[in-house]
Amino acid sequence: MSEIRILHIGIAPREYVKQRTMEVARGKPFAPDEPKHWVSSLESLARVLTDSNMLLLEMIRNSKPQSMAELAKLSGRAKSNLSRTLHTMESLGLVELRDVPGGKKAPQVIYDSLKFEYPLRPRKPQKPKAA
Repeated sequence: MSEIRILHIGIAPREYVKQRTMEVARGKPFAPDEPKHWVSSLESLARVLTDSNMLLLEMIRNSKPQSMAELAKLSGRAKSNLSRTLHTMESLGLVELRDVPGGKKAPQVIYDSLKFEYPLRPRKPQKPKAA
C-alpha cells in the first residue's frame, strides 16, 4: 500500500507569511510538522477551494489530462479561466503543472489529502536575533 501524501497549508497574518517566506528563501528549513504553503486568510483560501475547484482537482486526479486544452475540454471551462485557476492552485501546492512534449503543460495532483492549520492565537513575526 502506498503512503498517503498530505498537503499541509497554514493560515496566518500576512506579516507572518511574508517573514516566513523570507526565512525560507534565506535557507531556514521547515520544521517537520510545519506547513509548507501559507495563505494570509481563510477568505483567500476559500476563494480557491470552491466546490467547483475541488471537483476540478478530483477530475485532474482521476482523468490525468495530458494538457490544459484536454482539461478544458473535459471540464467545460474556458482555457483562460482554467489557466488562472491552475496557476493559483499551483502557488498553493495543490497542483503541479509539468512540461509535456509540444511545449504544453499538464496539470497533476500529487497529494491525497489536505490539512489546514489555523492557530487561534495569532502568530507574530519573530524579531531577528542579534548577531
